[in-house]
Amino acid sequence: RYEQRQDFAVVIQPFFRHTLLPLDSASKTDMSFFAADCFHFSVRGYAEMAMALWNNMLEPVGEKQTYNNFTHDRSKLKCPNPEKPFLSTRRNSGFGNSDLSLEKTESSVPYWSVIVAAVAGVLVGCL
Repeated sequence: RYEQRQDFAVVIQPFFRHTLLPLDSASKTDMSFFAADCFHFSVRGYAEMAMALWNNMLEPVGEKQTYNNFTHDRSKLKCPNPEKPFLSTRRNSGFGNSDLSLEKTESSVPYWSVIVAAVAGVLVGCL
């Protein structure tokens, strides 16, 4: 919906897609990355996620890192450079006028086949 706009862009930042739990030296989950509720991040965890998000915003679309390795290494923080002093979007990553389209395309699976498969699955499950 925003593809044709020059002043706005929406870009998915996939840095958390394939992230694994950080491990300590005993190969157990490193709880220093998590808050007391064991669900939310601690300050250290948020710092790692912030660095991964920042790095993702600087990486070109199609070349974005899909994981965070929790190394606690500040040298992995990327900086803009003179060739690309901006956040990467689909348009400035070279996909602005290409055939790569995000428009809806017709599904290759007929809608009725999903219904038939669902009914068959229920029947098999009942048997």
